[in-house]
Amino acid sequence: MFLSVFDIFKIGVGPSSSHTMGPMLAAGRFIALVARTPLPEGALRLGCRLYGSLAYTGEGHGTIRAVLCGLMGMRAESYDRGEADGALAALETSRSVRLANGRVVGLDPKSAVMLERGKRLAAHPNGMTFFLADASGNEVVAESYFSIGGGFVLTEAEMAATPVRAGEEEVPYPFGSAVEMLAMGEAAELTIAQMKRANELARGVVDLDARLFAVWDAMERCIDRGLGSEGVLPGGLNVRRRAHGLTEKLRARQGANDAPLHSAVDWLSAYAMAVNEENAAGGQVVTAPTNGAAGVIPAVIRYYLDLVPGASRAQVPDMLLTAAAVGGLIKANASISGAEVGCQGEVGSASAMAAAALCAVLGGRNAQTENAAEIALEHHLGMTCDPIRGLVQVPCIERNGMGAVKAVAAASLAALGDGQHIVPLDACIETMRITGRDMDERYKETSLGGLSVAMPEC
Repeated sequence: MFLSVFDIFKIGVGPSSSHTMGPMLAAGRFIALVARTPLPEGALRLGCRLYGSLAYTGEGHGTIRAVLCGLMGMRAESYDRGEADGALAALETSRSVRLANGRVVGLDPKSAVMLERGKRLAAHPNGMTFFLADASGNEVVAESYFSIGGGFVLTEAEMAATPVRAGEEEVPYPFGSAVEMLAMGEAAELTIAQMKRANELARGVVDLDARLFAVWDAMERCIDRGLGSEGVLPGGLNVRRRAHGLTEKLRARQGANDAPLHSAVDWLSAYAMAVNEENAAGGQVVTAPTNGAAGVIPAVIRYYLDLVPGASRAQVPDMLLTAAAVGGLIKANASISGAEVGCQGEVGSASAMAAAALCAVLGGRNAQTENAAEIALEHHLGMTCDPIRGLVQVPCIERNGMGAVKAVAAASLAALGDGQHIVPLDACIETMRITGRDMDERYKETSLGGLSVAMPEC
């Protein structure tokens, strides 16, 4: 299935693309459904049941808040935390919302969202059912949605639908695997970014570079906000923001004769952590490909611009296009959802995407770029998703820094090679899918295993 670069990189709100952005989008889809459905007379009320991973970590990921905001008509891409705080305070009193058709229905913020722990819908771990019920509790409208990672939301019918085969896509380069991508690139004598660009233009994307720079600008603003912010992150773990302090120390030793060469790695970590501290605080971030992994790609691009000799901002669109091509392959053939495959699908995917993007602008040919993605993903295989208290803080913030470091190392190794390697990217992606299938549910964003239970004092 064709995935646009703007499907992979979406401007939204933290702390989780699957547990915050997805439920907000699902809620918006449901109230739109209700607004166009003939309704009976009498009192009606909205409700939502969260299942699986959403139920276990919904409180820590702000899922309940996101659902309520979505039911009040808010959208992730234009979300303003201050406005949301005011609307939620007003909802405490009114306990109702007005639909687009003018109908007023009940919405009790204290009871509308129910956590069905221990239960899950069959199609996906991140399932939720929205309903509109009458005074007797009969559901007059109901729909189930699944937040499948990266802010993507599908209904039950959409989950069951047969996906479009790659060869049926109306794009000039419909690669559905890395092997096809390399073969098409060789035949057309085009880079991965050039093929991805041609596909976007064929689907009618207007002002492609301007939109890509808008995505990068949102990423860079997020880095700068994170680098400039101090304090303790919300949620009760009392995690201190560290990116600002790291930056101050790094700036202090700039130009010093004894400044270590690994200062570049420290800057890379600071950039990545800055983004994910903003994400943990519920700020605006860009899915890359998810919120939990949002720091890796921005950090690697900023590293390239700030610390690589001869770097050019004009290369940023091609970096995003290359990253999106790799991310699309991973999403189509495995998963980018921590609830499906663990953090190998989030930070692992982001690291592979970033490695490919950097290798390409370092002069790597397509085969070297594919190798860079494979190296980065291979060394995240088996990584679990085990956030303490369900918060996207520990180990998630540091994990983005480590994912960025691996991406740069992978890109450099591949760029210095000749593109030949033992494990193809396709095999690595399939291995991630199988590993995720075999992984115990406790290690897939439920906070029931791993670090989540190793720290009882938390």
